[in-house]
Amino acid sequence: MEREKFSSRIGFILISAGCAIGLGNVWRFPYIVGQYGGAAFILLYLLFLLIFGLPIMTMEFSVGRASRKSIADSFRVLEPKGTKWHLFGWVGMAGNYLLMMFYTTVTGWMFAYLFKMIRGDFIGLNSAQVSEQFILLTQNPVALIGFMIIASLLGFFICSMGLQKGVERITKVMMTALLVIIAILAIRAVTLPGAEKGIEYYLVPDFKKMVGNRLGDVVFAALGQAFFTLSIGMGSMAIFGSYISKDRRLFGETISIAVLDTLVAFTAGLIVIPSCFAYNVEPSGGPGLIFQTLPNIFNDMPGGHIWGSLFFLFMLFAAMSTVIAVFENIISFAMDLGGWSRRKACIVNASVIIILSLPCALGFNLLSGIMPFGEGSNIMDLEDFIISNNILPLGSLVYVLFCTSNKHGWGWNSFINEANEGKGIKFPKGLYIYAKYIMPVILVIILIQGYISKFFVK
Repeated sequence: MEREKFSSRIGFILISAGCAIGLGNVWRFPYIVGQYGGAAFILLYLLFLLIFGLPIMTMEFSVGRASRKSIADSFRVLEPKGTKWHLFGWVGMAGNYLLMMFYTTVTGWMFAYLFKMIRGDFIGLNSAQVSEQFILLTQNPVALIGFMIIASLLGFFICSMGLQKGVERITKVMMTALLVIIAILAIRAVTLPGAEKGIEYYLVPDFKKMVGNRLGDVVFAALGQAFFTLSIGMGSMAIFGSYISKDRRLFGETISIAVLDTLVAFTAGLIVIPSCFAYNVEPSGGPGLIFQTLPNIFNDMPGGHIWGSLFFLFMLFAAMSTVIAVFENIISFAMDLGGWSRRKACIVNASVIIILSLPCALGFNLLSGIMPFGEGSNIMDLEDFIISNNILPLGSLVYVLFCTSNKHGWGWNSFINEANEGKGIKFPKGLYIYAKYIMPVILVIILIQGYISKFFVK
């Protein structure tokens, strides 16, 4: 059966960017930028994105395009005989399932809050009552499971329509709408009375903040953001490489995707930070800011009912673009390994994902007694830790070693030839020493640092 292909270059870029533009990126980026020195931190982040994130993403795209397979079979197609690179395919596949085991629940939160905003559920509530709305949602297993199922079924339904007619067409619309909505919200936020202090906090370099924090913390925060923002390491990007033609060089396409991803994260900061300052709210990271703080701001804002609905529509599009992209990857596993039809792969995997997502949804209520990392933690924290602190850095290490090992891997020349086929920006061939000897060390440090931060730094 002939491999499906994207109908256009813009489709590939928007879908890949949609996979990279995740909820964690949107609500985490504004917080850490302000915490670690504003524009000074952004410059450090962009440096790491250029020298670290872009090469690995290009490698993942190259492996996908050269093999015309998902991570389930891509290493097997390209590896030298007798080597075992293909074994990581099982880890990568597990990573995609694990990610969706909690991401579908979080996407369900976006559906819930969009409905709440549209219905006006927050109108007339004080800050304590607004905050309580999120607690009531997470303590309701029927609601969490219901919204999780909606997110899962919608994602698989779109994927079942095919690569071009479903995934590409719908994601194009969602991503275009996302960019329009986020631009409108940013203009509104920066023109609020008192927003100028938030703009200064967010954009003016403050090297005292960088010095005030431990230098190692600042560096690892910037490095971590550059690394995790692109969703590299478990084949989420390789699948889209397998769907594109050889007309364009992959490094240039990677740059376009990274720019779009960074633009959305940066603009999200222009919405959140100035809004918080305009209404004297302390900008803090995580779900609390999105679900327990921002609804208060929309309540006080003229026309807040509309602005709040637009904001959660933007968040929903950001979430669903990732869900659709990863579901497409999951579907491709069954199609590549088992020769299944797209329809059969969608039906079976929809059932599997819904069942596997139940522990996360129930982890906030009926299974809240399960606290893997001690008091206050839940099942989602464990699933997120396995992905973020283990599979992503380990997978990135595998891709780097596979593309730089000339004797036992795919090899540098094979990678360069694939990456630089077509028109566009060439991947620098002279980065071989850096890619072979320095990048693996950085990845191992990230892996170790993840454990140190989780278990030894309080």
